[in-house]
Amino acid sequence: MSYVIGVDCGTSGTKTVLFDETGAVIASKTIEYPMYQPKNGYAEQDPADWSAAMVNTVKAVMAQSGVKKEDVRGIGISGQMHGLVLLDKDNNVLRRSIIWCDQRTAAEVDEMNSTVGREKLVEITANPALTGWTAAKILWVKNNEPEIYGKIAHILLPKDYLRFVLTHEYATEVSDASGMQLLDVPNRCWSDELLGAFGIDRSWLGRVYESCEVTGTLTKAMAEELGLCEGTIVVGGAGDNAAAAVGTGVVEDGKAFTTIGTSGVVFAHTSSISIDKAGRVHTCCAAVPGAWHVMGVTQGAGLSLKWFRDNFCMSEKETARLMGVDEYYLMDKAAEQVPVGANRLLYLPYLMGERTPHLDPDARGVFFGLSAIHTRRDMLRAVMEGVTYSLRDCVEVFREMNVSVSDMMACGGGGSSSLWRSMLADLYNCDVKTAASKEGPALGAAILASVGAGLYSSVPEACGEIVRTDRVQSPNAENVPEYEKFYRLYREIYPALRAQFAKLAAL
Repeated sequence: MSYVIGVDCGTSGTKTVLFDETGAVIASKTIEYPMYQPKNGYAEQDPADWSAAMVNTVKAVMAQSGVKKEDVRGIGISGQMHGLVLLDKDNNVLRRSIIWCDQRTAAEVDEMNSTVGREKLVEITANPALTGWTAAKILWVKNNEPEIYGKIAHILLPKDYLRFVLTHEYATEVSDASGMQLLDVPNRCWSDELLGAFGIDRSWLGRVYESCEVTGTLTKAMAEELGLCEGTIVVGGAGDNAAAAVGTGVVEDGKAFTTIGTSGVVFAHTSSISIDKAGRVHTCCAAVPGAWHVMGVTQGAGLSLKWFRDNFCMSEKETARLMGVDEYYLMDKAAEQVPVGANRLLYLPYLMGERTPHLDPDARGVFFGLSAIHTRRDMLRAVMEGVTYSLRDCVEVFREMNVSVSDMMACGGGGSSSLWRSMLADLYNCDVKTAASKEGPALGAAILASVGAGLYSSVPEACGEIVRTDRVQSPNAENVPEYEKFYRLYREIYPALRAQFAKLAAL
């Protein structure tokens, strides 16, 4: 039996999982670490914490498993995207990493737009300039920490720093590099035009690989420390969402997944590049060679339900504690008693502004149609439906871009709710499935490693053998037209309030 390792470098911790060649979990270990917020809107992490967590989790899974090191065929790494790791000529880390959720770069986004132009940026990088993405962070260091900027010899993303620790290779791969805003996404290579415009030395950037390609091998010292063989391959890996796509089998046209976590993500695979010129959704290179993915984001998905739970569901929380069950289970049961449309109550889930499709930081949450007949249960159902309408908005943008969605996986905390999956199935009007494995990005990284090691000939072939469906929720033929009526009305509310949201923000 052959084995592969998937390492997932997340924001809260790094998780390493040892899989056999069929995708079965042999051993798993997670180590957490802190995030630093030196100022409001700042978010940083220490790359040494990621490195220590990776080393110690790999050692732990090898010790737990009893697997012979000679049988471990490869390592794949997934990780949080957009983070900035700077090394000097001696490979010392120059400062803590500015990570994906940092928002300090508004001035640099303006600089990028004025230097290159918004349309040109979208044409080359498939996305508008964004505060959380890497290029703006490089410019922020240039503008605010010139002494550090002057020492830069290498620029890496979080997971690619871990690759360097393992292999001493400076490399990245197309899915994660797509989130730097320095990559020519249609052509899957660095953009000399943007590097020149921003004054970034191309030699600072690693070589770009496809996600399943071998990027290097374990050094002797690292192999000895980890309990693995020198020369064990390390493949490109993928950014967290691209790795999750592989881990859920979203690697062919028509396939997509919806994640309902704090935010909501709808992610679809496409073999032909498609770019939304309005910038409502992200287009990036997929972890499948020669393919891309599109991704829409709703800011306040699971956050909306958590907000409602924390403020209005005290009785469910207490009852759940006494019963020894999850309070969300009781909330589901309450919402199930309310009909489609929540008795003519609609909810806009814009608690944190919105990204897809409105790109409006001033948008705010709304209950529309509230009357004296409505109960807490109606409001609860309206919140869940409103989040689902917002996720449907993402799919509508995909359809405008000629990206089809006919096979949907559900992931994240919200995906474990049968009621929420039924809403998704009815509003998408297609089957909504869950994957048997819950390992997501770590499994995706391991699948990429299995392809790089030659255990499978392609990513789709590997997914076909490894990824298994757990549950299937089909649309309810009676509910589909009912939801459609409420969704059409939902679509009219934001445009009617857009100007008022801006006025409210200015008060």
